[in-house]
Amino acid sequence: MALVIKNNMSAVNTLNKLDANAAQMAKNLEKVSTGMKINSAGDDASGYAISEKMRVQARSLGQDDMNAQNAISLLTVAEGAVQSTVDILRHMKEKALDAANDTNSDEDRAIIQKEIDQNISQINENANVSYNGIVMLDGSRNDAVVAGGSYTHMTNMSLSTTTTLNTKIADLLDRSNNSMGIQESDSLTISWVKNGVTKSVSYSPLLQTVLTPETRRVNLPGGMFIDVPTGRFTATQEPLTLGNMFNNETIASDMEWVDYSGKDYSYIGTDETGNEVHTVGGENGITLKAVSPGVEGQLAGLTISIWDSQGQPRRAANAVLDNFTETIRGQNQSDDNALVFQIGTQANQSIKAGFTDMRAAALGLEALSATSKEASKQETTRYGIKTISQFSPNVTLNVSTQMAANTAVNVLDNALTKALNQQTKIGAETSRLEYTSANITTAAENTQASESVIRDADMAKEQMNYTKSSILTQATQAMLAQANQNSSQVLSLLQG
Repeated sequence: MALVIKNNMSAVNTLNKLDANAAQMAKNLEKVSTGMKINSAGDDASGYAISEKMRVQARSLGQDDMNAQNAISLLTVAEGAVQSTVDILRHMKEKALDAANDTNSDEDRAIIQKEIDQNISQINENANVSYNGIVMLDGSRNDAVVAGGSYTHMTNMSLSTTTTLNTKIADLLDRSNNSMGIQESDSLTISWVKNGVTKSVSYSPLLQTVLTPETRRVNLPGGMFIDVPTGRFTATQEPLTLGNMFNNETIASDMEWVDYSGKDYSYIGTDETGNEVHTVGGENGITLKAVSPGVEGQLAGLTISIWDSQGQPRRAANAVLDNFTETIRGQNQSDDNALVFQIGTQANQSIKAGFTDMRAAALGLEALSATSKEASKQETTRYGIKTISQFSPNVTLNVSTQMAANTAVNVLDNALTKALNQQTKIGAETSRLEYTSANITTAAENTQASESVIRDADMAKEQMNYTKSSILTQATQAMLAQANQNSSQVLSLLQG
């Protein structure tokens, strides 16, 4: 090899190797010290981009889990308030049954009425429960209700499937097509509550008064004639039918039969979303609806009682006729104000939770706008039909008489159904969010594991690489020193 001094290529080459080995050792040292094999986009451009997206996904899933946990906390607060309302309603039913017992005097019932009023006030307090300032059960966080509001519908599925509105009361059959033993000489009482007012209409016997206009014949020239109304009416008594049972003007101002023209008797009505509702299984039923929509027009409860000519209740008939249950709830028109819980990493990946109005008025326990009013009782009789309206102070559910207390029992049953439906809905949403939280936790774990595969360093391998780079660096340093010594040989040649 030629001896040169201007360009020591051995040293230059060794220096380049030293720089490369030092750079590699620095990278290996960075990987060992950080525990990651990708520390910048320069290490692995595509792997860096993918792992960063996975990091965003993992952190987003962590926030989703926190959102789900917060939503569960909110629903737990709401469920606690509804449970309190259920407990109160259960207690109120006990008191209503107590008041319906004639071992109590009117003074006793007045005391029970005061307790009922206090319980109703507490139900209103429960409806104002809040989480982080969000009031949930006062009707402000409900799902959408169609324009005009929905109508209360009550359906009886205990009558024979052959029952129509033209069926006579005395001919009614139960679901098994057995006679209920009703006679035309019996008495029938219909009691209901609307806006905190208890009303009652009685038929005794089971006949309806039919008014036929009287006319007189007026002869015309040419042998012609014309019948002219006299302004008088002839009253006749005909057997009372199911359809005509609610033709009384007092009843007709509050409720009516569903119009079945063009439809079968499985049809119930339209719900708060505007969709048709039919009986479960499509079997025939008989349905009543409120005349007015919304909370103010709702029917809080309906009681129908049959008594024989001796004043004894016909229990089999009462059990069937009294079985009108609420199938569509009367609600005020409303926009969709349901709460939205974000539980996904993308837009619109959410769960909605709407709460129905759980105030006492919405449960049918008091007037929507309660005003102070003295306790009173109004009674009128027309065409043999007796109508009774009973008011309690502040227009709350009345238990001040045996009849009113008996009617209140069904009102409280309907209120309990509303409360339990809401509690069930909240419980189902809570359960779903718990599953959602568990799923999010699993997804976050799997995402993090996937990101680890891409980005985390194999410490044993990186330590081995670092050791190799360190040895190579030290070796090149030694060889660089040796290469620098090669040029000194020229001096020996010149000195000789």
